[in-house]
Amino acid sequence: MVGNILIIALVVAEMHLHSPMYYYLGNLACLETCYTSTILPRMLANLLTGDRTISVRGCITQFYFFGSLATTECSLLAMMSYDRYLAICKPLHYAALMNSKFCIKLVVGSWISGFTSIAILIFMMSQLTFCGPNEIDHFFCDLTPIINLSCSNTHMLEVTAFIHSSIFTLPPFLLTLASYVCIISAILRIPSTTGKQKAFSTCSSHLIVVTIFYGTLVIVYLLSSSDALKDLNKVFSVFYGVLTPLVSPLIYSLRNKEVKEALRKALLRFFVYDKNIDISR
Repeated sequence: MVGNILIIALVVAEMHLHSPMYYYLGNLACLETCYTSTILPRMLANLLTGDRTISVRGCITQFYFFGSLATTECSLLAMMSYDRYLAICKPLHYAALMNSKFCIKLVVGSWISGFTSIAILIFMMSQLTFCGPNEIDHFFCDLTPIINLSCSNTHMLEVTAFIHSSIFTLPPFLLTLASYVCIISAILRIPSTTGKQKAFSTCSSHLIVVTIFYGTLVIVYLLSSSDALKDLNKVFSVFYGVLTPLVSPLIYSLRNKEVKEALRKALLRFFVYDKNIDISR
C-alpha cells in the first residue's frame, strides 16, 4: 500500500514524470492499491478473529470489485506494453501517436470497460440459488468457488464468463505478447551492446510484472482443473492477488533511475523545508 501510494504521489508531484509511461504507471499503482484493499483486509480479519463468515451479498460484492480491477489491470498492462513498443520501435512517431489526449482516452476506457463488463456476470450470479454446505475453499470470493456452491444451472453463467474473458482478457494479453515480440526483435537488431542494454532497461520492469501477473492467471484459470494443480490454486492466487501489487512498486522504483531520482528530490525538499521551518522558529 505504501509503495503504490508513494508512486502515485511522485507521478502527480514531479513534473518530469508527467509522461505517458508514468501516467500509466500511476494508474496501475492506483489500481493495485484498490486491488489489495479488496482482498487483504477481509482475509487478515478472518485470520486474526477466526470469524470466516461472509454474507452472500458481501461475497458477490467482493468478486465484483476483484473482477473489475483484474479486467482493468489487463488493459493497463497492455497499454504500457504498447507504449514501450512505440518508444522503442517507432521513436520518431512516439510523441504524435502517444499524446496526452490519447492516453486519457485509453485509461478512462479501460476503467469504464472493466467495471461495466463484469456487471453482467454479477447480475447473473445474483440470480443463483445457493445450497449447503456454504463453504468456499478459497481465501476470497472468486468465480469458480462461488459457482461450485450453487444449486442452479450455471451453464449460461459459465459461458458468459468465458465470453467475457475472451473479449476483455485475451485481446490485451495478445497485444502485450505481440508488443514484446516486436520490442525484443527490435532490441536484437541494435548493433551495440550498450544500446541493447539501454533499450531493454526501459521495458524490463514492466515485462517482469506482466510475466508474474499473466503467468499465475493462466495457471489458476486455465490449468487449475488438473488434479496436480488443484491444491496449488490458492497459492498461485496469492501471486496475482498479493504478490504482484507488492513487488510492482519495488520493481518499478528500484529498477528505474527516474523514479529513484524523483524520490530523492522529494525527500530532499521535505527535509530542507522542515529545516527552514525549525530555523525560523
